[in-house]
Amino acid sequence: MNILQYESKIWATADLLRGSGIKESEWPSFMMPFFALVMIESRLIRMFDELKAEIGEEAFKEIQQEDLYDLIKDKGQGYNIFIFEKNQSLSDICKNDKSFDIDFDAYLNGFDGETKDLLGVDAVEGEKFLDIRGVIAKLKAKKVLLGYTKLWAEIDLKPFNNSEITTLEEHIKRKWADISAETAGEQYTPDDVIALISDIVASKIEESDKLLKIYDCTCGGGNMLFGVEDRINKKFKRLTQTYGQDWNDALYALAKIESRFRPDSKIEHGNTLVDDKFDNEEFDVVIANPPYGVSWSGYAKDIQNDKTERFKFLPSISDGQLLFMQHLISKLDANGIGVVVHNGSTLFSGDAGSAESNIRKWMLDKDLVEAIIQLPTDEFFNTPIYTYLWVINKNKPMNIKDKVTVINASEKWSLLIKNKGSKKREVAEEQRTEIVKALVECQDNEFTKVFEKEHFYFNKQAIMLTNVDQNGLSFESQLPMKEDKKTGEMKRAASKPLTVTSLTDGERMLNEFSITEFSSESYSSLFEYFEQDIKPFVSGLNYKEQPLKVTTNSSTYYYDDEQETLIKEDRKTGAAQALGCGKIIIKAALKKATKKLPERIEITVELTPDYQKDYEVIPFNKDSVLNQQAIEAFMAKYISKPFEYLENVVGVEINFNKIFYKPEAQHSVEDVLKEIAALEEELKQLDEAIAL
Repeated sequence: MNILQYESKIWATADLLRGSGIKESEWPSFMMPFFALVMIESRLIRMFDELKAEIGEEAFKEIQQEDLYDLIKDKGQGYNIFIFEKNQSLSDICKNDKSFDIDFDAYLNGFDGETKDLLGVDAVEGEKFLDIRGVIAKLKAKKVLLGYTKLWAEIDLKPFNNSEITTLEEHIKRKWADISAETAGEQYTPDDVIALISDIVASKIEESDKLLKIYDCTCGGGNMLFGVEDRINKKFKRLTQTYGQDWNDALYALAKIESRFRPDSKIEHGNTLVDDKFDNEEFDVVIANPPYGVSWSGYAKDIQNDKTERFKFLPSISDGQLLFMQHLISKLDANGIGVVVHNGSTLFSGDAGSAESNIRKWMLDKDLVEAIIQLPTDEFFNTPIYTYLWVINKNKPMNIKDKVTVINASEKWSLLIKNKGSKKREVAEEQRTEIVKALVECQDNEFTKVFEKEHFYFNKQAIMLTNVDQNGLSFESQLPMKEDKKTGEMKRAASKPLTVTSLTDGERMLNEFSITEFSSESYSSLFEYFEQDIKPFVSGLNYKEQPLKVTTNSSTYYYDDEQETLIKEDRKTGAAQALGCGKIIIKAALKKATKKLPERIEITVELTPDYQKDYEVIPFNKDSVLNQQAIEAFMAKYISKPFEYLENVVGVEINFNKIFYKPEAQHSVEDVLKEIAALEEELKQLDEAIAL
């Protein structure tokens, strides 16, 4: 019997919710606790029946209640007084309409403490997890509690084993995720992606007597964590142990409930980034699909003050994906591997020197990245975007040391017969095999490229350009030479403010440059005069766009836009001299009163060289000498103005569009000429038609 036949039956319980006026986006919050309830009950009843069979019917009757309780407690799967002591289930309670409210309350309170906490039976404040008490209150208000509970009581999962129930759970949780993805960046991982992740992990591990510890730091309801474990268990005899943590109350509760029915599983509640519940553990395998583009501003101080040394760099506060990546790497043992799902921002967001670029560089410097796999679009349930699998390996074999395999699996998909929300495609088994084969073989093919890790590095070389006029002259040549006391080298001195007698932009003239007086009729203070008149006027002056002239006792200065140079004009003779490309810098400041000087507005005018900071992106070479030679060759080829080298920052980005760029086929000249001729003929016919 296929357990997925119950999928439609479970989903049909939402019909009653719809009829009660409950919004579709709220259905999961009503369905989760009841699904957990029937899931727990079915497993407890099956466990009870197995226990009876193991002990024997007659021997079982002789067991004292206390001993029975201890036997069941040792199983670690939970307890319920109605099931184990009264031999009653949820369906039995639903048979009596008159006593239902009392019996249902007693049934819920008959669970062990942990189960009650996870279901939210007694929760009033704080963590309510599945919040069944709150859901019950809402259903009572709608007068549909009994009818809704009866529908769930009809769902009998007892005939199915844990693996089958997990399969059903994954399908149901996927639908919930599809309709209630209200939190930005949260993505439910589809079965086919889980299968691909499992295949990748399987390709990297071997049979061993050593326990295989698998960890998911954002495990949600556990679908990926347990899905990977189940698939690994089908391929290997190796014992496995799962560890997971999640911050979402309801999803954590589902994963925790599921974990109790697995041989060796530990699920914890809390924010992994600030409260790692497994801080002393390392793992053989880490997997995760952390939220995309979600801000970590709410706990920024905790991250910034983190003492674990997990976080080498802190990415943009608007997106915490690379925080999770760094955390996962810190959790890997010396031979550990990881597969992490991210969106594209982790590949290229942030310029050289940014935290994002530095994190990528740190990962490549440490040779942690084995591969990056681009998945198809329309693969996830509530987003059509490209997603990527980062394959992390702490102990890469020699043939792939210092190499990164880039796999473009964007075309490795099959069309679904029926869309599932935004999910229109899946990576089928044949395509998964092809992808894993490319990863293992680590060779170039039509959709795979293997690079030395430095291929993704680039130089961002900062330079200070000196702009020159049409004659190649800079105002810098007008500055006197001065010896640098530290180096002994002769350098140009800094420019000094002019002693100005007047300044005009063609409409207004200033001839006072230390202002202490103002019109008391227009302004209440010198500060107000400065803020409302002088400051806006000075900041609005533009020597390139206005006929700005600066006059001293002997000369007038202005900028000649055609020659791109500063002009010095002698006031007596009218002789003009080109000083070279430069700037006219005008500043205004309100100065506080001193012992010698009153409060005043000071306006300064300075002629300076026209320096311009610029950046050049240049391919990187891991040999430092060759790298510098490449930078110099680039400058000689592309930079014609005088410049000085400033800092060089090495960045890292991985751009699939560049790696797998396919230029569009160009039309031949003959084809283009034929198209032009056809258009000309068409236009001719139109002209003739108009003329008629």
